[in-house]
Amino acid sequence: MGRNDILKSIQALSARKTDAMYLNDFLLTWDKSADEIDATLQTAEILRAMRDHNISCSTFDTGLAISIFRDQSTRTRFSFASACNLLGLAIQELDEEKSQIAHGETVRETANMISFLAEVIGIRDDIYLGEGHTYMKEVARAVQRGHQEGVLPQRPTLVNLQCDIDHPTQTMSDALHLINTFGGVENLKGKKIAMSWAYSPSYGKPLSVPQGIIGLMTRFGMDVVLAHPSGYNLMSEVVAVAQTNSAQAGGSFTQTMRMEEAFKDADIVYPKSWAPYSVMEERTRLLQTGDHNGLKALEKRCLETNKQFIDWECTEKLMQTTRQGQALYMHCLPADISGVSCERGEVQASVFERYRVPQYTQAGYKPYVIAAMIFLSKFKNPAEKLTQLFERGRQRVFGSD
Repeated sequence: MGRNDILKSIQALSARKTDAMYLNDFLLTWDKSADEIDATLQTAEILRAMRDHNISCSTFDTGLAISIFRDQSTRTRFSFASACNLLGLAIQELDEEKSQIAHGETVRETANMISFLAEVIGIRDDIYLGEGHTYMKEVARAVQRGHQEGVLPQRPTLVNLQCDIDHPTQTMSDALHLINTFGGVENLKGKKIAMSWAYSPSYGKPLSVPQGIIGLMTRFGMDVVLAHPSGYNLMSEVVAVAQTNSAQAGGSFTQTMRMEEAFKDADIVYPKSWAPYSVMEERTRLLQTGDHNGLKALEKRCLETNKQFIDWECTEKLMQTTRQGQALYMHCLPADISGVSCERGEVQASVFERYRVPQYTQAGYKPYVIAAMIFLSKFKNPAEKLTQLFERGRQRVFGSD
């Protein structure tokens, strides 16, 4: 994107209705309007282009960004830090084990105590089914009340860095990757994407990525196929969202229990393991009650069940059945790579290696998507603010061309 293209993109952004995003949270993609989804993707591209042209995107001279990670993370953790740094915010991670939460401090109190000078809070909480999204809403209510009561000078906005229901920063990054791969969002309509379960020698993987994919890609008029073995169902509420989206966007949403059917003539494949909904329910109950023996028994049983579907693997042979044998392979990473990270896994090593660079490129959109989510929540007129940043023209790296 050239400098003139940046200005044109900012002008196009000004036509989007984003008022409802101001001082609001980004928790689920299906809670956002079409204009708000488009604005997030456009803003991410503008921020990326400005950085490529050595234009500083720093909009804050001071301010804190708080991250709360209740699960392990590499890409999202560093993407959140990069996004906040891009906008000029300092980053502080809340280590709950080193906080007063361990002594019984309430969510309401913690949320207010960490937010005195905070502009944004990013949360990953995907371990407990039925808990992560609920926790994010509780934090949101706490800071909203803190601001109304005059405790907080500003209301920090929340970004969902993955919960038990959705992974919006991942799926929006995936969407941006598809838009750039296929030459525009208008070219996604009619493209077939296979969101397929794949074998993994582990259990307990969240449902939020496949749910996020079917909940978002159906909005672009794509032909979305969800494939999984019997019993590996997703949340019925999210499946209903996908069905509604596809009907409104003029695409399609279908389900199958055959990986081969999903891959046939697909333009994009997304083979990814997840745990059955019923297993995640049981796992949550056992985790909450501290039943370690029950967890071990559940893991053993689930791993044996997984082995019944060890042939659900993205292989070269299967890839040849996609459209002209050239489907785009996608994964949120890290993938279980057969013969590399495990004996048998989600994807054959040669397939993964062939798409390794596109995979890394896909992951590289996430900092800009997160930055866009923050940006749109902090400025009532984002196009005007982006124009000011562009015209200011401050170099990100001083003295660099």
